[in-house]
Amino acid sequence: MNISNIDLLDQLKHTGKLWYLVDPYETVFEFPHQVPDYQQQVWLPFLVLIILEQIILLSKKKRFRLNDQVTSLSHWIFYETGRIFFRGAEYYAYIVIYERYRWWNLSWDSAWTWCITAVGVDFCYYWVHRSNHEVHFLWAQHQVHHSSEEFNLAVGLRQSVLQHWCNFMLYLPLALFIPPSHFIAHNQFNLIYQLWIHTTVIDDLGPLELIFNTPKHHRVHHGCNLYCLDKNYGGVLIIWDKLFGTFMKEKEKEKIIYGLVVSPRSFNPLYLQIFYTIQLIRKSIQIPTFTNKLAVFWKGPSWFPGSPRLGLDECKINVTSRIKYDNYTSLWQNFYIIVHFCLILYHHLQIYDKTQDLRTVSSGFILINNLLALTVIGLLFDKSTYASIVEFVRCLVYLIFSTICNSINLYMCYGYVVSCCIWILYFLFTTKSNFTNTRK
Repeated sequence: MNISNIDLLDQLKHTGKLWYLVDPYETVFEFPHQVPDYQQQVWLPFLVLIILEQIILLSKKKRFRLNDQVTSLSHWIFYETGRIFFRGAEYYAYIVIYERYRWWNLSWDSAWTWCITAVGVDFCYYWVHRSNHEVHFLWAQHQVHHSSEEFNLAVGLRQSVLQHWCNFMLYLPLALFIPPSHFIAHNQFNLIYQLWIHTTVIDDLGPLELIFNTPKHHRVHHGCNLYCLDKNYGGVLIIWDKLFGTFMKEKEKEKIIYGLVVSPRSFNPLYLQIFYTIQLIRKSIQIPTFTNKLAVFWKGPSWFPGSPRLGLDECKINVTSRIKYDNYTSLWQNFYIIVHFCLILYHHLQIYDKTQDLRTVSSGFILINNLLALTVIGLLFDKSTYASIVEFVRCLVYLIFSTICNSINLYMCYGYVVSCCIWILYFLFTTKSNFTNTRK
């Protein structure tokens, strides 16, 4: 995809998809390969919404946190890289089941099929989401989405790279009667709808609150206050929570604290993707008896031997206040991070081009460089002692590899040369400063 050829106005026409406002007759297809990549179509309208939200928050004297915003966008690039790289391979099992074992032939060009699929996908999503909170090895992936101590639109982009693969089996019963093309479309619409409900700038939506999942309902879901835990799992509709006893209203007199019960206190997207899986394995090793070691994986995150499957409420941490993790980064580092994040984003947008072969050495190097760069940005925000040297090596390797492969433009080359010089000066300055302090 040539970024310069994107029709911005055409992209903005897809804004309605953020609220599931689509024409059923324009979004039905006979074959799975005909279904557009709707998630790609909404990235620009959603970016505009993120900017508008931040303008509103700034007008209300809410401070903009670059570290948290960039971390959320970094998770989005991680997730999208995996999604585009596999090109929908996760739908293979669904298609096979439908073609070989379906019970009912619903017409692919029927509006009724469209409506049944919308409700069916949302019903399954409720159980997918609930299982992500109630099954420990699924929570180890889903916790990425809850890792931010903020609650804004960008948080909706925080997704685990592996979560979709772990969840997909729970959608497979739909393959017994719903055509794959309908499922693929509505699976996207369902996830797209959930992006806009991650905000504090929208309060009560009146009668819509009775049926639909809204920001007011979803704020409760993202809270780590005791009354918020494991509540409001709905995707598009909130009626499933009311039917199955997991609905909770927002308490106006109690401030919601966002994030995980135990904060990971990091802006490193790679660490946030895997840290809870490491904790899960560690917990399993430490618990005695083989049966209990296995139970750690399929029982709730708060479970311990002798307690109910989901643990006891009185043993859960009730978070009522929190000092947010927010390291200071200098102005020049923030500027450096913004510039390199834009370079990463530029490279990332190239992978949406369906004609591009992602299996080449050059494409593979760019993907690895992007993921490493995002990790280093997280290390810079965390003020890691290894961040500067890793970033210098990354920039140097990028220059060398791109020069050998002749795959870098002049402006990009200048940018990375300047970046290497910046870190050389940084090393010289810090070394001199440390030497001076030692002599004193």
